[in-house]
Amino acid sequence: MPAVTFNYTALDSSGAKRTGVVEAETREAAIARLATEGRFVTDIAQAGSSGKRHSGHDIHGKVAAQDMAVFTRRLADLARAGLPLDRVLHVVGEQSESPVLQAVCAQALEDVRGGLPVSQALAKHPRLFAEVYTQTLRAGEASGQFGEVAARLADLQEKEVSRRSQIVSALVYPAILSMTALAVITFLMTFVIPKLSGVFKDLGGDLPAPTRILIAVAVFIVENWVVVISSIVAVVVGLRVWLGTPGGAFARDKALLNLPVVGPVITKATVSRFARVLGTLVYGGVPILEAIDISGLAAGNRLFAVSAKQVESDVREGRPIAEAMADAGAFPPVLTHMVAIGEETGDLPLMLSRVSDSLDFEVDTGMRRLVALVEPVIVLSMGVFVGYVVVSVLLPIFQAQALVK
Repeated sequence: MPAVTFNYTALDSSGAKRTGVVEAETREAAIARLATEGRFVTDIAQAGSSGKRHSGHDIHGKVAAQDMAVFTRRLADLARAGLPLDRVLHVVGEQSESPVLQAVCAQALEDVRGGLPVSQALAKHPRLFAEVYTQTLRAGEASGQFGEVAARLADLQEKEVSRRSQIVSALVYPAILSMTALAVITFLMTFVIPKLSGVFKDLGGDLPAPTRILIAVAVFIVENWVVVISSIVAVVVGLRVWLGTPGGAFARDKALLNLPVVGPVITKATVSRFARVLGTLVYGGVPILEAIDISGLAAGNRLFAVSAKQVESDVREGRPIAEAMADAGAFPPVLTHMVAIGEETGDLPLMLSRVSDSLDFEVDTGMRRLVALVEPVIVLSMGVFVGYVVVSVLLPIFQAQALVK
């Protein structure tokens, strides 16, 4: 007789309520198997007997990163408190303020009660739960450390939310300055300068070179504004299409890492994310080859994804991880040395967490320096342009006064 999957609810040796699935030929055999594991069955039923379940593909909508972090933190806290996972999903769904997450929890709860692990139930919603998320939870389920692994995931998501909030806050003032500068330049070039061109013609004489250049540019923009706007739109659309191709995206990611001043900050942030994701996966029990591959994809930079593939291939052939990372070229010495120490001590997740914390501190410092640098650069650029306009306007006036004298 072929084995059948049963969903069960049981009490373990400490009296805690547990839920899960077990495979056996008959219901009695499943109960006997659980009894040998020290579990007293209170309820058991064949998987799939509860009726049709949702496929998970009919839920649409977005969830804010902050809501996802709160969802994962509650999932971890309740699981670590010893609640059965089906009840954890039920409570988390009720507590969530996101209608999308409420619907996801309802479907996941139905799937879990039908015999699926939580990781597989959430994996039905790949738009919300990335592979790094579901694979880590799956490893936590297999190792019996679901709560601890979910807590590491929550830490990872909270770090990401904090970093995004920091970046947005840091860019608000420079963005306002940039928009103001753009508005001033547009106003001068489309309204002020064209009207002054008639005045300059009445003054007579040859206009100075700066004035002629300024008037020519302003007149061209006013007379050909449709062409100018169409060209800008075409360039933006063409650039986005090109960046949507694998080659364009790879070129962009590589160029970002090589930018002056900004490049080192982006590199450190990318390496920090790679290290934190890899540490979370390894801590959860995900096989190292799979963990390296997923971490490369989760780093957010295609150069690191390609380098991670190379590291995975080298490690598969028996090379140490740190040595393979050093040869890949994308990973800085601070990461490879800490990985080497982690391999020697047998505590790779701890070393990865430490290097990530260290890089996060450097990224925070670098971001503050960049913001402090960007603001005066924008103000200075705007001042130079306005100064050029003022000089271009005053030169013909001074020239006309000289001719009158």
